[in-house]
Amino acid sequence: MKCRATFGDQSGEGKALLERSEILFRGTFRLKIPFQSISTMEASDGRLLVSFSGGQAAFELGSAAEKWRQKILNPPTLMDKLGVKSGSRVSVEGVDDPAFLRDLKARGPVAARQDCDIVFLGAQRESALKRLAVLKKRIAPAGALWVIYPKGQKTITEVGVIMAGRAAGLVDVKVASVSATHTGTKLMVPKKDRKS
Repeated sequence: MKCRATFGDQSGEGKALLERSEILFRGTFRLKIPFQSISTMEASDGRLLVSFSGGQAAFELGSAAEKWRQKILNPPTLMDKLGVKSGSRVSVEGVDDPAFLRDLKARGPVAARQDCDIVFLGAQRESALKRLAVLKKRIAPAGALWVIYPKGQKTITEVGVIMAGRAAGLVDVKVASVSATHTGTKLMVPKKDRKS
């Protein structure tokens, strides 16, 4: 979210990002605070004050300050971030990461081929994105299609995923880190195009 941050003698406007295992700030200066380096944290008067191994930083987050503190203390699991609930109707196509599949199975989804709440597509190259139009037909009206792909590769990029999604009539709504090596982009049917 957009906010003002202060770190040492630096202060300015920018965007604070609450990632899976770190706080990032990008603006007039850049800052990265891994959760494991945080020693103390306090939310008061709309400010999140974070003491960590590199010093002390303050983020003016308004009413979100306490929510951020709670999320840092109790980070959501990967399945929480991907929206998988017990009983979710899920289809997995081409994802072969054992840890991902184990965590997914532990959440207790229902395997489905149609009217899916979530379809996961593993894509190593942009050529795999040709399947988006077909997979779109398998998701429920408010369902999601997560494309899971390698980070930092030229064979497939975030922009390529977004453009292929748009070509298939989908919009990108979220990006999440899936692992140290993979990221995910969430695609959905635009609200105006959903049939109940």
